[in-house]
Amino acid sequence: MLRWWFRKGKIRSEIHPDEILIDSQNVSDLDRDQFEGRIERPLSRRQLVGAGSVVAVAVLLLLVRAGSLQVVHGQTYAEQAKNNQLTEETIFADRGTIVDRNGIPLAWNERDEIGDDFARRAYASMRGLAHAVGYTKAPAKDSSGNYFRTEFEGLDGVEKAYNAELGGQNGLRLTETDALGNVVSEATTRAPAAGAELRLSIDAKVTQGLYDVLAKNAGAAGFQGAAGVIMDVRTGELLALTSYPEYSQTAMVEGDRDLIASYNTDKRQPFLDRAVDGLYAPGSIVKPIMAAGAISDGIIDEYKQILSTGSISIPNQYDPKNPTLFRDWRVNGWTDARHAIAVSSDVYFYSVGGGYQDQRGMGIATIDKWLQAFGYGQDAGLKGFSSKTGTIPTIDWKAKTFPDDPTWRLGNTYHTAIGQFGTQVTPLQAVRTAVALANSGTLLTPTLIASSTPQGQKIDIDPHALQVAREGMRLGVTEGIATGVKLPYVSVAAKTGTAQIGMKNEYWNAWMIGFWPYENPKYAFVMILDRAPAHTSTGGNVVMAQFFSWMHENAPEYLQ
Repeated sequence: MLRWWFRKGKIRSEIHPDEILIDSQNVSDLDRDQFEGRIERPLSRRQLVGAGSVVAVAVLLLLVRAGSLQVVHGQTYAEQAKNNQLTEETIFADRGTIVDRNGIPLAWNERDEIGDDFARRAYASMRGLAHAVGYTKAPAKDSSGNYFRTEFEGLDGVEKAYNAELGGQNGLRLTETDALGNVVSEATTRAPAAGAELRLSIDAKVTQGLYDVLAKNAGAAGFQGAAGVIMDVRTGELLALTSYPEYSQTAMVEGDRDLIASYNTDKRQPFLDRAVDGLYAPGSIVKPIMAAGAISDGIIDEYKQILSTGSISIPNQYDPKNPTLFRDWRVNGWTDARHAIAVSSDVYFYSVGGGYQDQRGMGIATIDKWLQAFGYGQDAGLKGFSSKTGTIPTIDWKAKTFPDDPTWRLGNTYHTAIGQFGTQVTPLQAVRTAVALANSGTLLTPTLIASSTPQGQKIDIDPHALQVAREGMRLGVTEGIATGVKLPYVSVAAKTGTAQIGMKNEYWNAWMIGFWPYENPKYAFVMILDRAPAHTSTGGNVVMAQFFSWMHENAPEYLQ
């Protein structure tokens, strides 16, 4: 029992013996691990110094490490943390393959090494396909190893025209790294989608055969270049589209500087796609258009005969004693529309185009109308390719082009009616004309994609007038000036053309347009040999005869 009381202002306590004895019985229950029952003693000086030293060393190490991270390597680690913590990496999509109508690969993908970021573009080693198929520019890195161009870029031909379809869509991978560049995690957030396969309408074998014939004859006869086109008269699909000379697609992809430099200095212009971009005076290949247009408009009828004695004479108002002569290429005698096409009488078409004696002429405005109706002076419409429109001479055109001599003269009309003066056309435009003549007046839009839906428009012309033009072209093969393609295994209708060029007419271009088979046309063609010395004997008859012979042996299915 503990008793408390106050005495003289101080607290007094009294402990009885029994209380002491009771507490002593609990000694064995003390938890020694919890320091119960132990007497506290202060730390010694040695222990304090030792503990303080350990803490000081730890703090010093932390300060040194912090200084290294933030001061010495702070900028480097900051950049690593900024750039590498979460990185977007492009997963390159494979570009779509390009095949011909028979499935022959023309452009595909190859990997040199398994670890390559993207596949290299490869091309068929067949001749005559470079301008049509084209080439690409590959993805590229800067000096730091980062991609500044992450897409293939089509630079010519189908590769350019259908770049979006072929390119597909790149994928994306997110990579997480620590400050030292160690990969922590990776995740693909978007899988790559490969580009679409393109099946072209062209037959690679036929294109190569046409190219080889053009190259052989152009080289032997001194022509600067050549081009050829074959087009389906029912669908507008291009069976062949080729230009000589051509470039190496592989050299362009691999960046062969020496070879590319030689192309740039070559006067024959290997980079020029003559079939699509080449502009040439058409010469006599316009005569079937002139005949059909004049008959449709009632300027002449199919039986009207005009005499060619070798030239016509027009009075010269400035010098009456010296009339102006417009010469025919030979004396052709009396010719009607069919025979005028067959023998290519210049006098007949001078008279029909500009008028002579009692024969009323079409006039330049009507000539312009019919040339435009058959596709001259307008974009041929081949998707993604050049839109060269060429030239149709008119009164306004002459005034702008020749301000020192702006007056339109009768001779200008005469020369335009036979495809000379300022008339210019591309081979692709010319083959559309041949197609429209063959299929009874539908001007089709050319395409390089197989199984395309036909696109085009009907020409407002008398169908019988077109029939007369077709008969004249067939007559030219059977007994006229295109007898070089009178062949036993295919019936061809054709029209040759020779266009004089140069300041003194010292050069010329040699043309031939036509279609086959005559009775049920399936394909139209055009070929041109570009710029040889005048009076070179090689022309359309020689080239197309050789090509049809090649077709007969190697691709007879197209001649049926």
